[in-house]
Formats: sequence, structure tokens, C-alpha cells
Amino acid sequence: MKMTRILVAAVAALGLSGIAWASTAGQRAPEHHHWHNAGPFGTFDRQALQRGLQIYQEVCSSCHSLDLVHFRNLGEPGGPFESEEFPNANDNAIVMQIAAGYMIEDGPDDAGDMFERAGLPSDAFPAPFANPQQARGSNGGALPPDLSLIVKARSHGADYIRSLLLGYGEEVPHDVTIAPGKHYNPYFAGAVIAMAPPLSEGLITYADGTEPSMEQMAEDVVTFLTWAGDPHMEARKQMGVMVLIYLFIFAILVYLAYRQIWANVKH
Repeated sequence: MKMTRILVAAVAALGLSGIAWASTAGQRAPEHHHWHNAGPFGTFDRQALQRGLQIYQEVCSSCHSLDLVHFRNLGEPGGPFESEEFPNANDNAIVMQIAAGYMIEDGPDDAGDMFERAGLPSDAFPAPFANPQQARGSNGGALPPDLSLIVKARSHGADYIRSLLLGYGEEVPHDVTIAPGKHYNPYFAGAVIAMAPPLSEGLITYADGTEPSMEQMAEDVVTFLTWAGDPHMEARKQMGVMVLIYLFIFAILVYLAYRQIWANVKH
């Protein structure tokens, strides 16, 4: 058992976890994709974030929640609708318009009753179901996961989510059994998934006129979900670069000081 754990750890350290992943019958390792936000200097494509938000609203939000994301986050630095005109995200006109498109349960009022009102930038995206039991009952017993941290929560992250979204429609291997109401997807654990294919060619009409191909939609929504799980990524990377520059300059100054102090000392 100990040796097995050591081998698994070694495989993960070498970046070969996809080999173990693909060992299950009918299962396949996620395909690698180049992301605009990858790397130490990567940034989010604002247009892709906006298109990804549109896909979440029109396709994903009917089943999946986004509990940890508030409307104001959309207008904050690094967000899809960041604006120099509205440094305070709560005053961002686009954010206010998006929030107002949702009805939020609030209360109790003076009579002790709950009521509904238009959304505010301070509100979080409302969940599609009142509780997990209702969610399971509406999805054949399967509980749709919250998407706030889905990219961070899944092995292979963005590559896995993209591969999963594009992994439907392949021929089912002879050694894989698909129960009624289930679907074959070689990128899902066990290769059998309850979620029906969420994307199809021309499913939506992008507000910016971009061609809504399957690959484009998958990339856009995954980019948005990556941002949702790490909305301050760009600021964090900028801070990291500044710290490295500072440490580099500091190291040079320390070295020069060392040379000057010990210049006249015989070794």
C-alpha cells in the first residue's frame, strides 16, 4: 500500500497523472488547451469573459449555481465589465443592469413575510434551486455542482472542463454500459455522466457577433469560470512580478554592499 502511494505521488509530480486517469475503461485524459490567462504574465480576455457570462446565464444557470460570485464582482478590477468610468463596481451601469435582471428573495418585511425585489450589485447570483433535494429531484437524482470554484476543484482544471463540454457524441465502447438517462463522456470519471450535452452548434447568439461554435463556447465559458474561481488573478500576478523585481534589485544591492565592505580584506 505504501509503495502504491509513493508511485501515485511520483506520477503526479512528473505530470503524468493523465496516464492513470485514462486507465479506467472508456475514460480519457483531458486535452491540453492554450489559455490566454495561463502563465505568470497571462491575463483574462475581457470579451471572452463577457461571452462566458452570457453562456452561463443562458445555458448553465438553469441547473448550476454560482454562489460565491456577486454581481459587483463583474465590475471590479479584473472583471468582465471593469470600467475606469465606474471605479466603484456598485455604480457600474452594466453591472446594475445585469443585477436588475434577476429577482432576489428578501425579507422578512414588516409583516414578517418574504418578498422578491430586483437584484442589486451587492447580491450574489441566485441559485436555480431552493435546496439540494429540489436540485436532485429535477435532475434525475444527480446534484449539479456549484460552479464558483469548479475549475479549481477538478483535476486538470480548465482543460478538464473544456474537454468534458466537448466530449459528448462519441461512440460508446463495448465495455461501457450506459443506463437510461445517462450519457457517455470519456472525460468524466467513470465515463458515464448524468448531465446531457449542454452545448450545440449555434446554441446562442453572441452579443458581440462572435461565431458560436462548440469550441468557442466551451473556451469562453471555461474562461469565465476560471475567472469566477480566481477573480483577483491579474492583481496577484502583477504583485508577484513586482515582488520578484524588488528581490532582484535587493540582491544586487546586497552583493554590491558585500563587495564594498570586504574589498580591502585579504581572504
